[in-house]
Amino acid sequence: MKRVVLKRKISNRIENGHPWVYNNEINLMDDSIIAGDIVEVVGHDGKFVGYGYINPKSVISVRIISRDKSDKIDNTFFLKKIKAAWEYRKKIGYTENCRLVYGEADGLPQLIIDKFNDYFVIQTLAMGIDIWKDAIVEALNELFSPKGIYERNDVPIRELEGMEQKKGFLSEPFETKIMIKENGLKFMVDIEKGQKTGYFLDQQDNRRAIQHIVKGADVLGAFCYTGTFEIHAAHYGAKHVLGLDISESAVQQSIENAALNGITNCSFQTINAFDALKQWSKEEKRWDVVMLDPPSFTKTRENIQKAISGYKEINLRGMKLLRPGGFLVTSSCTNLIQPDLFYHTIEMAAKDAKRSLRQVVFQAQSPDHPIIRGLENTNYLKFLVVQVN
Repeated sequence: MKRVVLKRKISNRIENGHPWVYNNEINLMDDSIIAGDIVEVVGHDGKFVGYGYINPKSVISVRIISRDKSDKIDNTFFLKKIKAAWEYRKKIGYTENCRLVYGEADGLPQLIIDKFNDYFVIQTLAMGIDIWKDAIVEALNELFSPKGIYERNDVPIRELEGMEQKKGFLSEPFETKIMIKENGLKFMVDIEKGQKTGYFLDQQDNRRAIQHIVKGADVLGAFCYTGTFEIHAAHYGAKHVLGLDISESAVQQSIENAALNGITNCSFQTINAFDALKQWSKEEKRWDVVMLDPPSFTKTRENIQKAISGYKEINLRGMKLLRPGGFLVTSSCTNLIQPDLFYHTIEMAAKDAKRSLRQVVFQAQSPDHPIIRGLENTNYLKFLVVQVN
């Protein structure tokens, strides 16, 4: 097998469990290596570290997939890894709809598989895992006999790996708008045209966390996407819920989802939420609960300060729309902003708004997206509920 030798100074980091080897951390590698190859990674002293897939064109050159020297990296290996991921989900109670494989957290870097009932959506975001896509499909067919498999590789990160963006069927074609059930509610998922893989499974537990604070409340939800938080709020007894999103198609899907559940105390509006929150605070409009679930404000470290300013501003606006004693429900999916920094940002917003906070809930994504300590990209979602006085 082709070999990669690490530099002395970084060998310990990799040996201690981190799965990424950056291009400036390699001392020597075989000249015959090409992108996508499986390589043996060894420390500066020649000691075996693991097997990984390599892409010399990528900043992250090697991604470790096994630390067992007896492993043979073949179709059976990927079947075994996906089966192990499924066993984990079953043990923690996530079976109907779940993230079946969560990249590095399941030992398969840059592989995402979401399960929606009997349908599966795949993302292969590194060349090394993309080469094994047929093996992954074969494993899913053997383990689940699915009704359909779809790839959502229409993401820019693939271009950094020298791959094209693409999406399409990896099974016989099927209707790509499917219905799922979550917390006793029904939602349509568009796995072809929806964001990411079509639905944000990572918030499924967090959506239950609002059930008590919304009872009898006037609720505002900004960046509602397909209305999942808003419909949960209405279902849990809110007096009325207003959801905002800039996307006309997202708002239309929200309306359809509300109708699907017989929800009548929930309305949606196509509007720029940033502008609406600013304008309505000037008009002194007030709600009992304000929910904010904005998109990621940055994907690069260079823009972290800009992202912090964005989160502070949007939460400041949200607080100004709350009646005294109301509740702010706020999220961040930017993995570069870790939990302590996010909470500090919310505190800065409260200080500027001259409001005080009382924490109700502060948690991450649902456990089918497991967190590996030391891997920041696995600890990305922050979900916070505070009472604002």
